[in-house]
Amino acid sequence: MDKKLVKKTWTLKRIATFGGIGLFVIFVSYQFIFADRRSKLKIEMDKITISEVKRGEFKEYIPQTGIVEPSRQVFLDAIEGGNIKRIARESGAMLKKGDVILELTNLNRELAVLQQEAQLVESINRSRDTRLLITRNELDQHSALAQIDNQLAIFEPQYRRQKQLLEKKLIARQDFERTEADYKYNLSRRKFTYDVYRKDSINRLQQLHDVDVSERRMAINLEGIGKILDNLILRAPIDGQLSTPHWEVGQAVATGQRLGQVDIVGSYKVRVPIDELYLPRISQGLHATTDFAGKTYSLKITYVYPNITAGRFEVDMDFDGETPQGIRRGQSLRLRIELGQSSEELLLPMGGFYKDTGGNWVFILDGEKRAVRRDIKLGRKMGSEYFEVLEGLKPGDKVITSSYENFGNNEVLILN
Repeated sequence: MDKKLVKKTWTLKRIATFGGIGLFVIFVSYQFIFADRRSKLKIEMDKITISEVKRGEFKEYIPQTGIVEPSRQVFLDAIEGGNIKRIARESGAMLKKGDVILELTNLNRELAVLQQEAQLVESINRSRDTRLLITRNELDQHSALAQIDNQLAIFEPQYRRQKQLLEKKLIARQDFERTEADYKYNLSRRKFTYDVYRKDSINRLQQLHDVDVSERRMAINLEGIGKILDNLILRAPIDGQLSTPHWEVGQAVATGQRLGQVDIVGSYKVRVPIDELYLPRISQGLHATTDFAGKTYSLKITYVYPNITAGRFEVDMDFDGETPQGIRRGQSLRLRIELGQSSEELLLPMGGFYKDTGGNWVFILDGEKRAVRRDIKLGRKMGSEYFEVLEGLKPGDKVITSSYENFGNNEVLILN
């Protein structure tokens, strides 16, 4: 007897069909919900630079270029004008204080000095003649008083004797009266002469004092005039190395003209022009570093010039410790001037990415073969080496820091 066959609902074929449909729906749903639909770009790893974010000492500094100058230099200016007569030392020569550098000649000035000397000598001689006249007048008055005293020494005893004889009526009154008249005349004359002598003595002391002061002043002036011609000889004011432009014998030199300078050898400073933007943050005592001949040297700001020219001001920096061997006057040095105290911060190396993103986002490695875009926030710059990271990155993150110019608007990079 035949049996009725019951048809199975879930056959293998139906299960396979529905399973395939389910997998397709799941795949499509995943693509809509979970799949990464961001735009991608394949790039070669050897064409990019990858840097690691790390914590480190943050020193805010500005790169500047300074010019090496002697720490002390004395300028040579012409006190007197003239023409170069003799060149004793050439530029670059080592000098001792007082060494003759060059000699000038100025005939008009020399003649004027001779005339001034002659006038002063004549004035001094007149002053001495005045002193002699004052002294001679004093001697004449002394002599007159001595003569009067001599006359009184004769007439006074004679007057007293004849007075006694007259009282005894032994001489004539006429003889006594003549003697009395001579005696009283000399008494009056002495009193008058002495009064004149006493008054003249007071004036004479003042006159002699004035003459002494005048002679001293004229002697000083005479000595000073004599030194004017010494100014035609240019001498080294200190020990050091001479630095001058090219000179020629006969060349005209004006009064006050800068003829060169003498530099102390072996001691240097660095003159650094800085943008006026940094003026509020620059002060004495700030440190800087420079690399020279493969070695790093430290410097310190010792003076800030207050004047601003063409939007820049200048500072002087001295080497703090060892001075580089082999530097020369006029040489340029690249400096890193610190703007404040150091602190530990999260640091990201600088690179070409900043030009393209403005520091608002970067590509960070997500695994070994992929980099994704991430928003970040950067702070201060540490010279030309690092950015301070404020948000978006952590220590150990690896960031593409080379240029993003060829990445377009893609959000994911596939690294080959």
